[in-house]
Amino acid sequence: MTEKELLQKNIEEFARLQNYMVLVEKNSDAYRVMKGRYIELKVILTASGINLTELDVIKE
Repeated sequence: MTEKELLQKNIEEFARLQNYMVLVEKNSDAYRVMKGRYIELKVILTASGINLTELDVIKE
């Protein structure tokens, strides 16, 4: 997998994960688990130079 493909995969996962996060209660176990992955993806994408300003709808 090329770096470009990996970035695309992470961006798509980040967007999909946020869609799921807005559907569940913020104090649920599911949200807490998803938030952990959300933070991981946010760090990966930021470190890769991706500007998350428009992609990040959760903003936590």
